[in-house]
Amino acid sequence: MSLFALVPVLYLLGNAYVFWHGCRALKPLSKGWKVLLAVVFWGGALSFFPEFLWHSASSPLFLLRFLHQVGTAWLVFTLYMVLALLVVDVLRLFRLRIKGSFWIVLGLVLVTLCYGYYHYKHPTVRTLDIVLDKPLEHPLTIVAVSDVHLGYGTGKQQLAEYVRLMNAQHPDLVLIGGDLIDHDITPLWQERMQDELNRIQAPMGVYMVPGNHDYFAGASACDQFIRRTQIHLLRDSIAQLPDGIQLIGRDDRSNRSRIPLSAFQIDTSRPVLLLDHQPYDLQETARCGIDFQFSGHTHHGQIWPLTWLTDRIFELSYGYRMIGGSQIYVSSGLSLWGPPFRIGTDSELVVFQLKSNKDNK
Repeated sequence: MSLFALVPVLYLLGNAYVFWHGCRALKPLSKGWKVLLAVVFWGGALSFFPEFLWHSASSPLFLLRFLHQVGTAWLVFTLYMVLALLVVDVLRLFRLRIKGSFWIVLGLVLVTLCYGYYHYKHPTVRTLDIVLDKPLEHPLTIVAVSDVHLGYGTGKQQLAEYVRLMNAQHPDLVLIGGDLIDHDITPLWQERMQDELNRIQAPMGVYMVPGNHDYFAGASACDQFIRRTQIHLLRDSIAQLPDGIQLIGRDDRSNRSRIPLSAFQIDTSRPVLLLDHQPYDLQETARCGIDFQFSGHTHHGQIWPLTWLTDRIFELSYGYRMIGGSQIYVSSGLSLWGPPFRIGTDSELVVFQLKSNKDNK
């Protein structure tokens, strides 16, 4: 069985396991209540599937957004319920029984999800100094974000809050490290999200590279939307910025024919910045003389325990590291994919203070 087919099977089995525990806990209730709660439970569990399989421009936006929120949230609800109930069942094997264990588990999971939702809605602003061994005429303030995932999960109202947060940092330059769009361009047009993106204030401009989700939404459709904004889309190209700064924007790894990093013509005597959505081949970044790379994609797992998985998949799944002579930062993302929770990770906006330790001569 392929991984694509295995995931929904495991998801349904997990829900059946939770439902079985729930039925045991609900024995004292009348048949009518049991039927009602069963319909609610399986309605929530099965809402995950139409959210991904049923998309139509003629469908009401509020309905698709509701299915998205419930369906993806139920994924995490199921994960945490299964993990907690497995602990309960293991304890029972050792004859350790907890009275009302199902209700305790349910309460703890719901409290955890409420915390995760609040944490997601309140991004962290991180500030980091990036000191170069190359001359700069003056320091720069760079606001960098990744994985905004505009669509049915992150709408115009949330985007307006993000733009307000960006502008509050008074950036010289704004960088978007891919996955600006989730997996469908339709809600962006319906809500005119381009209007909010055009409110970003950065004298040196707003630059973006595509991510894998931008490709899921359709490369040409994304290009058409981006052209209605002030954003400069870099796809295997270099932008020449003031102070001789070279900003390389790589196409996403979804394009298997993208240009190798070593093929870019750069002047390594001047500052070189790199935007690359997925943080792979970081040793190549160092070999090519890149001073600073900003990436996203990993979400740092978004929720525990998936953080363990991303830490093993990626050489650097989150944060800052010096590799060779290159400084690299991988962001956990400003928004998120799917479930509206941050548990064990942060939604973040990063402010880089770009400086030089050389005399400006």
